[in-house]
Amino acid sequence: MNVSAACATAAIDPLHAPSVPSQQFDTDQLPRILLVDDEPRLLSSLYELLRERDYHLVTAACGAEALAHLGRVKFDLVLLDLRLPDMSGHDIMDFINEQGIEADVIVMSGEVGIDAAIGALKRGAYDYLRKPYSREELLKTVANALQQRRLELANLRIASQLENSEKLYRYLVDSSPDIIYTLNHEGRFTFVNDRAYQLLGFAREDLIGKHYSILVHEDDLERARYAFNERRVDERASRNVELRLKCHAGGGADRTFNNTLMTISLNAIGMHVPDHEVRKLEFFGTYGVARDITDRKRAEEVISYQAYHDILTDLPNRMLFKDRLGLAVIQAKRKMTELAVMFIDLDRFKLVNDTLGHVKGDELLQQVSLRLKDCLRRGDTLARQGGDEFTIVLPELRDREDAKLIADKFLECLHQPFDLDGHEVHISASIGIAIYPGDGESIDELLRHADIAMYQVKALGKNGHSFYHNSMLDISHQKIALEQSLRKALEQNELEMYYQPQMDVITGRIIGAEGLMRWNHPQRGLLTAGEFLPFAEDNGLMLPISDWMIGALCRDLLQWNAAGGDTIRLSLNLSPQYLDRGDFFEKMRGALVRYGISPAQIEVEITENICIRNPQYAIEQLNKLCQLGVSVAIDDFGTGYSSLSYLHRFPIHTIKIDQSFVKEIHDEHGHYPVILAIISIARGLGLHLIAEGVETDAQARYLKSNGCLTMQGYLYHRPIALSHFIALLREQDAAGGSAGPLISPAVRSAPHVVALQS
Repeated sequence: MNVSAACATAAIDPLHAPSVPSQQFDTDQLPRILLVDDEPRLLSSLYELLRERDYHLVTAACGAEALAHLGRVKFDLVLLDLRLPDMSGHDIMDFINEQGIEADVIVMSGEVGIDAAIGALKRGAYDYLRKPYSREELLKTVANALQQRRLELANLRIASQLENSEKLYRYLVDSSPDIIYTLNHEGRFTFVNDRAYQLLGFAREDLIGKHYSILVHEDDLERARYAFNERRVDERASRNVELRLKCHAGGGADRTFNNTLMTISLNAIGMHVPDHEVRKLEFFGTYGVARDITDRKRAEEVISYQAYHDILTDLPNRMLFKDRLGLAVIQAKRKMTELAVMFIDLDRFKLVNDTLGHVKGDELLQQVSLRLKDCLRRGDTLARQGGDEFTIVLPELRDREDAKLIADKFLECLHQPFDLDGHEVHISASIGIAIYPGDGESIDELLRHADIAMYQVKALGKNGHSFYHNSMLDISHQKIALEQSLRKALEQNELEMYYQPQMDVITGRIIGAEGLMRWNHPQRGLLTAGEFLPFAEDNGLMLPISDWMIGALCRDLLQWNAAGGDTIRLSLNLSPQYLDRGDFFEKMRGALVRYGISPAQIEVEITENICIRNPQYAIEQLNKLCQLGVSVAIDDFGTGYSSLSYLHRFPIHTIKIDQSFVKEIHDEHGHYPVILAIISIARGLGLHLIAEGVETDAQARYLKSNGCLTMQGYLYHRPIALSHFIALLREQDAAGGSAGPLISPAVRSAPHVVALQS
């Protein structure tokens, strides 16, 4: 039988197991064995012997079929007969070696010559079994071959994993954001990752074998010595030691260091190997991790600076000022010298801020701080307390005259105008001065007394300086007592509204009245608005007082309407603080609805400064009032800072000539151009005109002859309580004409009463 016929016969032999497709073994974990023998009975016997084991068996009856299986399927073991009809077993082994097929081979041969065995072993055969072999010998040899293969594969897997793990570790170490290094027992680098080059500019070869001190800033060498020579491995090992490292300046033969430093946080532990003979740990170096915290340190410095400095002016803030003042007090006490504390408040700053806006106000504060700094000596401290307030400490004074000279320099430098993008602005300052130790020995005492002295300057007209004196403390205590009493006055119903009639000089009838506030003080008697409202504005009481006023006016209107005064209009002065509050309009409308008062009976008086604080907001609020039916008057016209263009923009119905202009009228035949100009403006704009503070017949005749027909003042009536005002209305109603004055000519010359306004 020829070779091809033998292979074909074996392929269709019922005892010959079919070939297994290669895809069957892709995911199979059982060993795959190829059985190659041209003897059908031996092949079938071999198959039956191994079939009961957990093996995948494939048979081949000739060399060609064996090569086909080897090229298609991956086998763990080949049981190979050397004598095949188409080629020798050696040829198949050569094929296995040439193709790099990773399969062990057990040769089974009936040849007795040594050459066949030597040839098989040279070609890498795992073992050589001579036919006939025993069943146990075959099974044991197959099991040993597969076991060895499993061990070899496991070793390969472990080696591969170790190699991959080492690569991963190397990658992680070199990709670390931190510098990772090891030092030997002498402090020389034995390993450093690539991060050292990225951060410091040193390549690995530049550092290996070099001492760590080449990297450390000279001032940090002593601290570095303990961290870089760390031997401890427990919780006592170095943690978060901050050091400054030098950075490489560039390449070249002569390597230099520049002054660029990097701050690191260093963690280090000692490395030891066990000595089995003496049973102790032997130190052989240090392992450390250095983290770049340069950006964090810079951020901390910025945060620390901002915590102690004013962002706008770059001056020390009140916290840093108190620290420096505390140190100055300690030094002054030790040296038995004096020091001065100044409290500076800018005059008219609020007007600039409200007129030109907060941006220009900030620019003004920056310019002021620069001028003040130029006036100081070395060692003096200028700080911004907040708003437009500054504080200064002047250590080591020779005498009080030194403080006075510097205060005079401050006032002089502020006297020069400030340029705010084309706006020329003039301001001044009020300066209070307290001297250590005479005016106080603690920080708080000195600041408080300087503040009191500053307010004394404010009260005396501003634009000056004053040294603290004990008498000022009594005045300050009186102000505090007045503030406390004013708060109680609201609770105990001690406030009352008075009314000053407004007269039509043609008919002699009362056509309106201005509401003025009074305080029935338990000890001081009846106080006018000018005696307590400034304290209310400074201490946040204007809002509750204004709320009370609206309610009181509406309640009083109910009574005078019942007395026949329903055609008379009431004017009330509106505080700028109250207008700025968002719910003012709702407060007014709610009160009118609650008491059933016609809005046409109410006229709100505003000052010109309201028009320039926040013009657009003021226009919106006043337009709401006008839509409700309330009219608007400008009080003290001509004394403010607004331009005439505001009269076109604001919903104004009435102009009131300020009493300061009326007082200048001494001759009814004289010429008073300001009065004439205001009358002309009102006539041209079709506005109602009222003159206030009219006290003499000459003033009344001059105003009447020039077209001002509505007046109020002591010539006609003083501000009177509600009961007297109602009596006056009833008298006028009964007379059917004018209402006569309720006071004597002597009282008419009394000063005009200040209204509820800022």
